[in-house]
Amino acid sequence: MIFENPLLEGVLIKRYKRFLADVKVKEGSVVTVHCPNTGSMTNCSDPGSRVWINRSNNEKRKYQYTLQIIQTETSNLVGINTNVANDLVVEAIRKNKVKSLSAYGNLRREVVFGQSSRIDIKLENPAVESNDCYVEVKNVSYGCSNGAGLFPDAVTVRGQKHLRNLITIRKSGDRAMLLFCVQHSGIDFVRPADGVDPAYGSLLREAIGSGVEVLAVKAEFDIQSSKIYLSHEIPVILS
Repeated sequence: MIFENPLLEGVLIKRYKRFLADVKVKEGSVVTVHCPNTGSMTNCSDPGSRVWINRSNNEKRKYQYTLQIIQTETSNLVGINTNVANDLVVEAIRKNKVKSLSAYGNLRREVVFGQSSRIDIKLENPAVESNDCYVEVKNVSYGCSNGAGLFPDAVTVRGQKHLRNLITIRKSGDRAMLLFCVQHSGIDFVRPADGVDPAYGSLLREAIGSGVEVLAVKAEFDIQSSKIYLSHEIPVILS
């Protein structure tokens, strides 16, 4: 996907109040930007880091710029905008980059499930008799020096609920998949962050044991073209 406006380089001064950050842009001015990430942003929110922001086309927004990408101290690029993850996955599915999901004709987003839940993506193939596939997307930005990507980076009760939903869907006979969207150039495999949220790690293993599929697909960054896209699958390791 190409960002709606070109990426502008800057330096992160600080992230605060969870959804805000101050960034010094190249001409020297400081702008307050929206930081669309609900997690702790562990290892990718250090003051002084090189960052890229872009302007929104929505003139009614209070903060016109959005923090999109940050460079870590090890020079890895990290996409911190969790809202981008679903768009990247949808684009990858439609371009047949996720081979195990290439057989479906229809794709719907934000599908209602149960009394108070939504599933990110539902795939259907009405031309043939086959089970539908429900896909829940999680953004991975927490990278370690050994190439591991950890999820989650903070305790996520909501994420645990999503896993329970996938287990229920699988038991009903449909396919259910958790897809990790890896927006981090230094991550080579993904594993559960048991030290952060042991309940999530335990539930993830239970989900896999019940037949829920788990995939991780890695993003590539093209800063000059203001572009990011999912390119290839990487392993998910439970140990």
